Amino acid sequence: MIAFAIGVEITLAAVNTAWLVRLAQSVSVVGVLYAAINLFITHPLVRTAAIWIAIPVATLKVFGWLDETIGFMDGVALSVGNIRISLFMLFKAVIAGAFFFWLGRLSNTAGKRVIHKQESIDAPTRELFAKLFEIILFLVIFVMLLQVMGLDLTALTVFGGALGVGLGFGLQQIASNFISGIILLLERSMGIGDYIELEDGKAGILKQLNMRSSTLETFDGKEIMVPNEKFITSQFINWTRDDPRQRYEVEFSVSYDSDLHQVKELVEAAVAKHPRVLTDPEHPDCELRGFGDSGVSFAIEFWVNGLDDGKNKFSSDVLFLIWDVLKDNEISIPFPQRDIRIVSDQPKLQINRKSQKTK
Repeated sequence: MIAFAIGVEITLAAVNTAWLVRLAQSVSVVGVLYAAINLFITHPLVRTAAIWIAIPVATLKVFGWLDETIGFMDGVALSVGNIRISLFMLFKAVIAGAFFFWLGRLSNTAGKRVIHKQESIDAPTRELFAKLFEIILFLVIFVMLLQVMGLDLTALTVFGGALGVGLGFGLQQIASNFISGIILLLERSMGIGDYIELEDGKAGILKQLNMRSSTLETFDGKEIMVPNEKFITSQFINWTRDDPRQRYEVEFSVSYDSDLHQVKELVEAAVAKHPRVLTDPEHPDCELRGFGDSGVSFAIEFWVNGLDDGKNKFSSDVLFLIWDVLKDNEISIPFPQRDIRIVSDQPKLQINRKSQKTK
């Protein structure tokens, strides 16, 4: 670049023209800018934006075509009432919008992280504040974008009418999900960390409550994206909203030659020894459920603090306790048995035929 700058002066002094050297100088400026972007900008998104925006603008500037290009883009315009939208305005809106919303996403993530760290506030309130912060932040970004575009804010009445028509026809589901999310946060029918079971049987722990949908994380690591509207228009079960205590039951059978009263006492005492089984609101209760074909059916009901899946395998532990106590007291667990009787293959009906005499 320095050599070409010196060459321009020498060429002007010698032949009174330097257009070819200026062309080479312009190419060198673009090359240096491209090298500087790759060398100093490490963020991939910013680097891509700089390559595809800064370099073309710099190229037009060094070749002296920038003003003419801006004038041409500004001349291609559409006027609606007192609103004038040009191609140059849309170009500025795309660039500014991409920058503002990228910055807004970073600010939103940082702001939510700060709000979620406030342990003095309960989880539903923290989630509500995080959602309000996100809404206000993007509204501010939207207003700033309108200012960059040069639109008069009084024109928002026309834009609001057009937006209302758009919501009525094509964006009603998005608006419904957005409003449903706000309602869920305000009425606190569910919160982050609650175990939710949907009407179709899908269930999981509520991990996120976003603007359009909520995320349920299952115990096997899957994530279910549920539209917020579904929580308003259909039934769902919140297992842990007010009380994390749950009642479960496991079934087992014993043989008919067992002392049924002894079985009840032994199983209840064994299950009560489990460290996670509660005595409030009810002690473990062993119930006789019926007399089956192969044995007597029992069920033990017990209360625990938590969910019977994932890291809490309550039913499995209780079944092991039942197995051990029955085995120690020589009480057998029946299995299906069938008696087979083999019948002789001789015919049960014999037909005697009388011979006819031929005369």
